[in-house]
Amino acid sequence: MGMGGGKGGGGRTTMSEINVTPMVDVMLVLLIIFMVTAPLIQQGVKVNLPETKAAPVEATEKKVVLSIDAGRKVYIGDAEVALEELETKLAANAKAQADKEVYLHADRDVPYGVVVEVMAAAQRAGISNVGMITEPATGSKASNSGKAAPASSGKGKPKEAKR
Repeated sequence: MGMGGGKGGGGRTTMSEINVTPMVDVMLVLLIIFMVTAPLIQQGVKVNLPETKAAPVEATEKKVVLSIDAGRKVYIGDAEVALEELETKLAANAKAQADKEVYLHADRDVPYGVVVEVMAAAQRAGISNVGMITEPATGSKASNSGKAAPASSGKGKPKEAKR
């Protein structure tokens, strides 16, 4: 019994190297497309955010952002929504219902009562986690503007801000 595998091939050899040039071309085109479109995606409603000294929370994926501008207009993403319709719109939003989490992006000049009304509408819509987006305090070493700071869940004593 021999260990030989079979007959020797007649001049045919298999190519053991893969040609990566087309793959590199496709990857470079995709990189250029994402570099051009990324700044367009980051645009939103311009609000004057309050400043805090809270540690920033890194967001790993896109979440639903509720915005309240200085004119007390409420937005889901970039779409303006009447405050009366906010609860039903959030209840119908598949991403918000799947995550059970939204970020609130409110202008510093908006009265506290309006912010609470928006938070209550989110809670009635079944959203259990509301993150507050703030700006780092002026003069702080952190330069992570626009990051979400964790909101208080109502458990324990709230921390008082020093003035």
